[in-house]
Amino acid sequence: MKKILIEVCVDSVASACAAERGGAGRIELCSDLLEGGVTPSTGLIELVRKKIEIGLHVMIRPRGGDFCYDEEEFEVMRRDVVNAKQLGADGIVFGILNLEGHVEMERTRQLVELAGPMSATFHRAFDMSADLFRALEDVCAAGADRILTSGGQQASVLGRDVIARLVAAAGEKVIIMPGSGVNEQNAAGLIQETGVREIHVGLRSSVPSPMRHQNPQVSMGAAKGGEYVRFRVLEESVRSLHRAIADL
Repeated sequence: MKKILIEVCVDSVASACAAERGGAGRIELCSDLLEGGVTPSTGLIELVRKKIEIGLHVMIRPRGGDFCYDEEEFEVMRRDVVNAKQLGADGIVFGILNLEGHVEMERTRQLVELAGPMSATFHRAFDMSADLFRALEDVCAAGADRILTSGGQQASVLGRDVIARLVAAAGEKVIIMPGSGVNEQNAAGLIQETGVREIHVGLRSSVPSPMRHQNPQVSMGAAKGGEYVRFRVLEESVRSLHRAIADL
């Protein structure tokens, strides 16, 4: 049986390189993780591709918020898929729902076909759908390769029973990959209870800003005080997770 594949969500070149050194098999590249991740810039995709040899999947999400997109937003997504392919990505990560909370089949199929031969992952928009098992069938019918899910719960450990049912229902049709709150303490149990062979992790650590001059009176974003802390994936965090599941 193949080893468990670790996919690490990153938003920087430094985190991507650290994830690879720590034993990750693939990264999901995003920007603005405070919004749950949006499409990274072409510059970031290009430089990360040059720096790592492991799989590179690119988030295709034009904004934060819900997953119901208008015509202009969908056209942005189409163009971002083409850009990711041209820049050497191995896959895309996206999710589209209609107003009733079901998978928007035609647009999902269009992006899957446009992405080919890259892999296509339907992300945790899946967990926001009105019916997870209907969404599973719809994603399969649209041709995606993988579903990222926490089983409809905030964290994968809370949704592990549903994840196990999704794995059984999916069979060989699509890969079920748990994500949200997966770490070295719970990954082994989650894998054993659900039967998954890929996991998605964040593993970010806060790193103090190196700036000697700081102005605490001004904040640039909605989160106060965010200017003087950075978040990175550390090599040792990935390595510790890798060790925790090495024998599975």
